[in-house]
Amino acid sequence: MLFNKKAETTNQLRNELVSVSLKTLINLAKQATRINLHHTQNRSQQSGSYVSRFKGRGMEFDEARLYQPGDDIRSIDWRVTARTGKTHTKVFREERERPVFISVDDRLTMQFATRGVFKSVLAAKLAGLLAWAAEYHGDRIGGQIFSELECLELKPQNGRHAVLRFLSAIVGKTNITSSANELGTTALPKITLEQVLARLTQHTRPGSLVYVISDFRGINEQTETCLAKLAQHCEVVLIFIYDPLEKSLPTKGRYRFTNNERDVVIDTSDEQRLKNFQNLFTLRLQRIESLAKKRGLIFLKCSTSEDPFQCLK
Repeated sequence: MLFNKKAETTNQLRNELVSVSLKTLINLAKQATRINLHHTQNRSQQSGSYVSRFKGRGMEFDEARLYQPGDDIRSIDWRVTARTGKTHTKVFREERERPVFISVDDRLTMQFATRGVFKSVLAAKLAGLLAWAAEYHGDRIGGQIFSELECLELKPQNGRHAVLRFLSAIVGKTNITSSANELGTTALPKITLEQVLARLTQHTRPGSLVYVISDFRGINEQTETCLAKLAQHCEVVLIFIYDPLEKSLPTKGRYRFTNNERDVVIDTSDEQRLKNFQNLFTLRLQRIESLAKKRGLIFLKCSTSEDPFQCLK
């Protein structure tokens, strides 16, 4: 009996390397209270003058009042000014609940790892930590989970229920259907990263905090345009997921990779092939870093062998 329990525990640990359970994501709640979701200082260090004081929490119109010396002329309410003959300024108030939208990549390229956990498992844990942190800070939580064949979006809602709904969607424990409060699913043949990010720009409100957790395979000019458009009205954080092997192949050896359907053998003694492989990763990483710096986005990297909490902390 003791042997069976030990074997069962071992199997559970192995399963957690390639898939994530709802219980694991729920257990991240306490740890998430130590995560800070205010990234303005980090962005200012990366992007210089690209920081806007209007980014972050959404701003809602409150009232129009008489213009006072020092008011921003861009906030002048021209309609009220024309109607009354006196210059009026729009006054805004900060939304108490900021929408936090978490986009999670679950494509086939994320079902991979040589160390630590699968990229998909790491992405799920990062998303779980961020969702619980947002709930702790009183923000609304929504999300997007996408694969090559399906893209599911959940409209931001507040409270623990919203987090559990999002986490359940990630692990596939519940079948979430369209309703008045949910944007639903879209089935398309071979969904691209460009299409996913284009949908993101349509479904996120100005002032939202948006996380995109992905290995960013397939990034191109169109995806960069979508992210730039999103960054005009939202605070955007890119979390780049990678496996150490993608960054640097081991030298001098033949290595077999499999997805249980197909086998691939890579001979790393071929120096040119090794160089080409590493260049692809380096170019993708540099492209994302350059985009983040140019557009004022926050950029984080997280390896499959790293602790997701430490990456966010």
